[in-house]
Amino acid sequence: MAKVFVDAKEVKDGRFIDARFNLKDKKWGQLEYDKEHIQGAIYWDLERDLSDLSRIEGRHPIPLKEQLQLLFEQSGLKLEDTIYIYDQGAAPFAARAWWMLKYASFPNVFIVNGGYDALKQAGFAVTNKMPTFAPSKITITWNESIYASRSDVKNIVDNKEKATLLDARAAERYRGENETIDHIAGHIPTAKNFDWEQLVKGTSLHPNEQLLKKVSKDEEIVVYCGSGVTASPLYAVLEEAGYEKIRLYVGSYSDWIAHYDIETGENI
Repeated sequence: MAKVFVDAKEVKDGRFIDARFNLKDKKWGQLEYDKEHIQGAIYWDLERDLSDLSRIEGRHPIPLKEQLQLLFEQSGLKLEDTIYIYDQGAAPFAARAWWMLKYASFPNVFIVNGGYDALKQAGFAVTNKMPTFAPSKITITWNESIYASRSDVKNIVDNKEKATLLDARAAERYRGENETIDHIAGHIPTAKNFDWEQLVKGTSLHPNEQLLKKVSKDEEIVVYCGSGVTASPLYAVLEEAGYEKIRLYVGSYSDWIAHYDIETGENI
């Protein structure tokens, strides 16, 4: 069973990445980092670093591999590093950064449950000074087995490939009853629903019985959400629970609706 999440008291020596962000106040994370962060932590912004908003594959398109490699190298990361990622706790942003590092086959990457406050309460030093790291040079072997493209998802919808699509959005958005962001309400055809926020316990994320009943470990599972962000914690929790056949459709619903039809209602 893969270890994905660690409590603050389990954190040892390693590199820290601060991924705090607020979708409703997009400057908040950077401002909080500038004010105070764990000593040695670098900051990765959801929209500047972990997305390429110049692309049109959904609202938070994944950067090109060359862009991700540049981000990792400019951050001074090495493949052998132990890397701890935190956000404000029980948010999807650390999981987004974690997934991208897993996509690049970094072997020792962890999400800190409880986020920044838990690390601070555990006694980790904080500062407002930005650390400097010498750029690194790494050779990346991309783990394509955890990535699902739009064409992969289309094959699943068309029954050319057997897999379960799992929508991480709120149930009312999934059913098409109340869409607050995208211009078309509904979900990708055949998808089941599991709202990622059901995984939240305080400031931590954990698997629960409802999730384990929704999908089995024998299934091929592709998780998605509105733009690939909130599907990341669902992916991470499934991996923590021992699921091994999981992929993430990073473009997600906002990418799908630009090309294909949707459905409404609920698939049991």
